[in-house]
Amino acid sequence: MELTTETPQRATTRTWVGLAVLVLPMLLIAIDGMVLIFALADITAELKPSGTQQLWMLDIYALMLAGLLITMSSLGDRFGRRRVLLIGAVFFAIASVLGALSTAPWMLIAARALLGISGAMIMPGTLSLIRNMFADRDQRRTAMAVWSAMGALGAAAGPIVGGWIIEVFSWHAAFLMNIPVMVLLLALAPFLVPESRNPNPGRIDVPSILFSLTGMISFVYGVKTFAEGKDPGVAFLTFFAGLVLLVLFVIRQLRMPVPVINVRLFRVRAFTGAVITDLLSVFSLVGAMFALTQFLQLVLGLSVISSALWMLPQAAVSACAGFIAAALVKRFPTALIVALGGLITAGGFAMLLRLTPDTPPWMIAITLCLVGLGAGVGMTLTNDLIMSSVRPEQAGQAAAISETAYELGTAFGTAILGSVLLGFYRRGLAEAAPAGLPATVLEGAKETLAAALVYAQQLPGEIGAALASAAVDSFTSALAWTGGIAAVILFAVAIFAGIMLRGVSAQADLAEVEH
Repeated sequence: MELTTETPQRATTRTWVGLAVLVLPMLLIAIDGMVLIFALADITAELKPSGTQQLWMLDIYALMLAGLLITMSSLGDRFGRRRVLLIGAVFFAIASVLGALSTAPWMLIAARALLGISGAMIMPGTLSLIRNMFADRDQRRTAMAVWSAMGALGAAAGPIVGGWIIEVFSWHAAFLMNIPVMVLLLALAPFLVPESRNPNPGRIDVPSILFSLTGMISFVYGVKTFAEGKDPGVAFLTFFAGLVLLVLFVIRQLRMPVPVINVRLFRVRAFTGAVITDLLSVFSLVGAMFALTQFLQLVLGLSVISSALWMLPQAAVSACAGFIAAALVKRFPTALIVALGGLITAGGFAMLLRLTPDTPPWMIAITLCLVGLGAGVGMTLTNDLIMSSVRPEQAGQAAAISETAYELGTAFGTAILGSVLLGFYRRGLAEAAPAGLPATVLEGAKETLAAALVYAQQLPGEIGAALASAAVDSFTSALAWTGGIAAVILFAVAIFAGIMLRGVSAQADLAEVEH
């Protein structure tokens, strides 16, 4: 079959300004995801939540976000992606006010739940709107680089911004900072961001919505419960129930003439390869990065803000890497660049194998810069491939799958690599603990490094110092091994991407015609 091609319309200055408005909520959501972690101590002192309520304050946002991405994407396809995004911005602002005014734990949990629901309305909308705003492939890659850069900068700025706001004002102000950004989005987006929707969205299928919502929430909750090491029976049951519900969701989509999510998109090699590469990359990154923040604070003794400042170069490198990738892909095959990004990231994590308790923070910064460079190069192009492998009307579905893969990678990375880290730490501490240490103290110290250091301060003389030294050494060794495992996974991801994404540009272009 002979295909005729037309030169796609290039974006105007107005479109680029619209992109700047569109990525603002991504920057904010990335910051917002970090702020509560640093505000938790002040919140606990004022609201006095139970241990269970503290966990729900932290987890409810991610659960609602992951559970509703597919549903909100479907609503955006039907009623308009910009409309759903703006409604999400309204509710995000309302939830921020409710969070700031919370006087009881249940109020803050409810506000966080509404923030998660609102985030699910905003996040896939940004990606799908970018797909339709930038028809030119090169310009779209640059737009994706901007989108990725905002996420990286937000995640890095979260501890700095959050720590400063909490220190100067209070934890209430951490919620109020969301409102000006959402007001700006609501004021400018109707004029700068064009509306888009699926002209043939099909009917609203309530069973599909219920399967995806309950399935994702149960699945992610099971993974998180497993990661916390509590209630293994509950973790298994919720994980298994979520898996069954998601299988039922997929079966139903295959039988529907116009599905909520077209799972047949996974027949497209470019799409499948990019989604799996993203998921496994996030899995490795999240699992090791959280432990590195603990190393900086608990082993090297840096403050929260100082730790964040040492991690800031990674965000800057990652942000620049996206633009480098957009330039390189004009001259070199996509598969080669994505694979190279994976190898660079693997090399960064492999440097952790030489980690010691005396490793200076500048060495950690260099390691993180390598990780940021590789991840920024690879994930900018995989995000572009995911969105470019579908027709414009399918952009909402592709965005939902992309964001869901990110959330699953985060959940699994935290659970599995976090458990690996904890296992190495516990084994090392059991072997290195000083003689004469009470069994109850040892069991408590094996829970976390922070707990071990608290116990060490409470013990007299040499035995306290010996416990602290053993805990620090055990954690450092555990982090080194975890970094090595992440490096091996990312090396495998690089090989996988090189194979799956070979010749992918032609494949992606054909997908736009065939689907």
